[in-house]
Amino acid sequence: MNLEQAMRQRHSVRSYKQTPMKKDTIEQLLKIIDECNKESGLHIQLITDEPKAFHSRMAHYGKFSDVHNYIALIGKKSKDLEEKCGYYGEKIVLEAQRMGLNTCWVGLTFKKIKEVLRIDDTEKLVMVIAIGYGTETGHAHKSKGMKDVSNVSDDSPEWFIKGAEAALLAPTAMNQQKFMLTQKGNTVHAKAGFGPFSKVDLGIVKYHFEIGAGKENFSWV
Repeated sequence: MNLEQAMRQRHSVRSYKQTPMKKDTIEQLLKIIDECNKESGLHIQLITDEPKAFHSRMAHYGKFSDVHNYIALIGKKSKDLEEKCGYYGEKIVLEAQRMGLNTCWVGLTFKKIKEVLRIDDTEKLVMVIAIGYGTETGHAHKSKGMKDVSNVSDDSPEWFIKGAEAALLAPTAMNQQKFMLTQKGNTVHAKAGFGPFSKVDLGIVKYHFEIGAGKENFSWV
């Protein structure tokens, strides 16, 4: 499965089997997380066999079931922290999909378990990603059209059209899809809309766009 296939097959999953992740699967995930941390300067952490975070009133409200593993998106407090967490978090999510795992981005409906997280005073936990073997594979949500989220036209280059298509497959908070992609020549400007976790969404969208468009075809402005 390549990244484009993973984008199309991956959907949010809230209910998980009690099957523990295999040792080599955990090692693969840790390797990917380590690479993302080195590239981004983030402090992303994989938490395994920890049921307390999703055993709360908020988690039940969010309809989560048997979540024992999650990825904590942590980094130094900065203006671009949320966007970076979105970008690199989705990079991990799609690799997890290729490994046969299911995931769900979680912003509020979990409990912060301080004893399992390594966070210093300069850092912040932005959100987490539930991960494991889902009881089902999830389903696609209703999506906006390309013209709702970009300046795509009949004259747009193919790479921009493919990028916009990929961006529409990106998971966003409450499926709000509040972003705008503007192409001019070989440059693209991505703007976040207003709403909860919209900057995280922007990072996810930008990663999807790069996969669809091909990083060699454009530059961000």
